[in-house]
Amino acid sequence: MPKRKPKISVACDHAAYDLKRQVVNYLKDNGYDVLDRGTRSGKKSVDYPDYARRVVEDILGKRANLGILLCGTGIGMSMAANRHKGIRAALAHDLTTAVMAASHNHANILCMGGRMLAPTFAAQLAQAWLDTPKESRHKRRLDMLDDLT
Repeated sequence: MPKRKPKISVACDHAAYDLKRQVVNYLKDNGYDVLDRGTRSGKKSVDYPDYARRVVEDILGKRANLGILLCGTGIGMSMAANRHKGIRAALAHDLTTAVMAASHNHANILCMGGRMLAPTFAAQLAQAWLDTPKESRHKRRLDMLDDLT
């Protein structure tokens, strides 16, 4: 029996609206159940912490298994999400960081920059992150992270 795909909550600010649309479409086209938490336009400036909170709440509330957050660079979303206990948000701009975010750090949110990545490459990063198994040998360090919050 095939493994069930995770439900993914996705949100962005205005700077990454176009990239979010394309990533959401890619995920849906590949059989993922996606919760699109906005923003709904790239024309009006919005505050990225508000959108990070939506994805964080989906994960902590168990409405989603994983999240993807996008802003201009991905840095702001990463910072906002990581302020919440139980969240391990990782910024990735290349395949190595996307894979390591999953395998070593067990990131439950992937952050990417709308001004940094081409849409097809962002989809590749998301897929690499989703496909990478988590390595249990890093549990001790992950437990240490949980103790920090």
